[in-house]
Amino acid sequence: MPVRNDFRRLVPPRLQPLARSVHHGFGVATSNARMLPAFMVIGGQRCGTTSIFKALAEHPQVLRPPVEKGIDYYTLNYYRGFAWYRGHFPLSRVARRRTEHFGGPVAFEACTYYMFHPFALERIARDFPSIKLVAMLRNPVERAYSAYKHEFARGFETEPSFDRALDAEDGRLLGEEERMREDLRYESHSHRHHAYRHRGQYVEQLERAYQYFPRNQVHVMESEAFFAHPEAEYRRLLEFLDLEPYVPRRFDQHNARPSMPMPGDSRSRLEEHFSAYDAQLAELLGRAPAWQTLR
Repeated sequence: MPVRNDFRRLVPPRLQPLARSVHHGFGVATSNARMLPAFMVIGGQRCGTTSIFKALAEHPQVLRPPVEKGIDYYTLNYYRGFAWYRGHFPLSRVARRRTEHFGGPVAFEACTYYMFHPFALERIARDFPSIKLVAMLRNPVERAYSAYKHEFARGFETEPSFDRALDAEDGRLLGEEERMREDLRYESHSHRHHAYRHRGQYVEQLERAYQYFPRNQVHVMESEAFFAHPEAEYRRLLEFLDLEPYVPRRFDQHNARPSMPMPGDSRSRLEEHFSAYDAQLAELLGRAPAWQTLR
């Protein structure tokens, strides 16, 4: 059953669960004939990962999963097994024909939860110790508020006040990692949807990445730099991924939500919270993050 990248547009919403089920079943049955990812975009959430995903998917060598941007195998679906995961990628023979004039096929996926999930990077390292990882960061103050607006709009956040959501965060996350460790099938709603401050503590997540992968396999970008200088940032990314030079038709900013001003007290509170984390991040990267230099 061929499933195109415009799956949501072509398949009526009421038929999408059935279509996914059929596609996944076919994928598992043909998993040994399918590609494996050469790289992953691992996050973070509300940091421009959709924009970089779409720019990469436009490259003539690069092949994305046909249905979903992110498979969430190493976070939410690890219990399903590796054949289920591999079944999401393109068939190798079809991929070679499609890219034969451009230097050969390269598959990838993007999941904004991989970098933050406490066990995903360790799981990825076991299966793909040589894989390349792309991490996209953003000013953690802006990211936190953007995430709150995003989760509230989708109904995953019920607190009508951003400050109240920040107050509730630590209590919501208490004990969740332990439950995730004990039960592969346990999906923590709060860890996934309510970690406004914790997801912006990037230094902790990158230190975990460097625990499992050499630094030369991890490319760190910031959305501020990407949207300010997209061609230069994209060119550096292609060099890291060993892909042929290419310039997309355009660089768009996807999934941006209408701007509502952040309450001043919330901004001051978050700037104070992230100050030490950003200083540690700069030390880890050997440079100041772009949100401190591009003002």
